[in-house]
Amino acid sequence: MARTPLNFVELPASEMLSTSRDFQSALSRRRSVRDFSDRPVAREIVENAVRAAGSAPSGANKQPWHFAIVESREIKALIRKAAEAEEQEFYNGRAPQAWLDDLKVFETDENKPFLETAPYLIAIFLERNSVDEQGVKHKNYYMPESVGIATGMLITALHMSGLATLTHTPSPMKFLNEILQRPSNEKPFMLIVAGYPEHEVTVPDIERKRFDEICSIF
Repeated sequence: MARTPLNFVELPASEMLSTSRDFQSALSRRRSVRDFSDRPVAREIVENAVRAAGSAPSGANKQPWHFAIVESREIKALIRKAAEAEEQEFYNGRAPQAWLDDLKVFETDENKPFLETAPYLIAIFLERNSVDEQGVKHKNYYMPESVGIATGMLITALHMSGLATLTHTPSPMKFLNEILQRPSNEKPFMLIVAGYPEHEVTVPDIERKRFDEICSIF
């Protein structure tokens, strides 16, 4: 296989430290929101975030993901209807009480108006295998890990672009294959809601774990 030079830019040590601090500070302000404005957002911003996510590392460079950007009001309405049907079952019988108790602080229920209000939904699909132009299947590797990394990069890119996001995972999500006309070898992984937060929106007063709780140094 042909080789290509690594386009690596080394920063001065002092700049590395300040950049890492600025990046950490910016990401620490990221919060999931459930109240979105319908203010329009330039599609190129979302497309660039998806391009960034598409640069994520993946098993054997198979890139086992597909991102479906939804801006159509009609399609968003279909997704909301299908998602709320699944959420109705979740909140009214499927979920154990302990789970529902943990969700109380977020004041969330089966009603998901943000699926229509926000200017963009991004449905992320995990490709179980790839299919070439001749219809031959090829195995993918480390699909959940690869798509998980890409999803994190997508959320980060959207946040750093000035947008609010919400991860939404109604279960099951097979309705996304039908609505968005995705093939059966793709499994819905996550639905990202993206846009501006509603004016003066508030979020639950929660705390993140301390550094020494999430990291061990040896």
